[in-house]
Amino acid sequence: MKVLVTGGAGFIGSHVVEELVNHHFEVVLVDNLVTGSLDNLLNTVKIYQFDINDQEIEYVFERERPDYVIHLAAQVSVTASMNNPFFDLQTNMVGTVKLISLAKKYNVKNFIFASSAAVYGEPAYLPIDENHRLHALSFYALSKYSAEKYIELYDAIYGGNSCILRFSNVYGPRQNADGEAGVVSIFIRKLVRGENVEMFGGYQTRDFIYVKDVAKACRLAIEGEHKGIYNICSGIETSIEGLLTQIFEETGVTKIPVYQPIRVGEIERSVLDNSKVSSSFDWFSHYSLQEGLHETVHYYSTVSSSKLSMK
Repeated sequence: MKVLVTGGAGFIGSHVVEELVNHHFEVVLVDNLVTGSLDNLLNTVKIYQFDINDQEIEYVFERERPDYVIHLAAQVSVTASMNNPFFDLQTNMVGTVKLISLAKKYNVKNFIFASSAAVYGEPAYLPIDENHRLHALSFYALSKYSAEKYIELYDAIYGGNSCILRFSNVYGPRQNADGEAGVVSIFIRKLVRGENVEMFGGYQTRDFIYVKDVAKACRLAIEGEHKGIYNICSGIETSIEGLLTQIFEETGVTKIPVYQPIRVGEIERSVLDNSKVSSSFDWFSHYSLQEGLHETVHYYSTVSSSKLSMK
């Protein structure tokens, strides 16, 4: 079976591609390589260097005739979405509508959309399940929420078969630690470089999920041709200070963080409920935070060492 992965050269996408190849799927991918990198990819995978809003995207569907689509390409920076909401809308909502339309036109069996826990906003209760009310606090969250609604309505009208996966805080190797990025990659890269770590608040809690567990969930979603909305998360609440303590243990580096006030509008507590996906997919988060951090620290330590040796 053939799978088209958008954003397949990116952080999450490259791990999804590896998961699919390792389970004998034929994989093609689309990536504009703005944030993705060819260094993340297996040499055997075919890539089309297009943006999802390019006219040429239909050529990929017409030529490849994918059985499944996993749509991961997105503008993922909350800050960038606030500075340029139009670009955010074009990429995350308009691009998604274009892809779901092409999926229907070319008889794709299952369309998997990567959404975000950001659509829930400030939690009314914990853990957050899929029935929790949605309340976007950023244009990024609004674009993901709106794309979800387009997918659901498109399926209702045209009989599509789509699955929406709401990721919690994904971390792991290859995550971009420059600019707007996951706190895990930011902390680790600073520590392995001997730099100071800034802590904005620190008492906030998040639900960290390892990227390889996310990749497995994407594979299981297409194997079961699942429909509906599912949280992809660890279901474990971890404070940012607790996270940094574990990273200290893995890196062997301890630095007193430079404390800053919590950012305005930041959610203080967040943890998701994964019981629905566990029962429907027979999926669970295989990697503990300690195991995931161990692999991630090893990756960044290796990258930093190789760069130093090239100087």
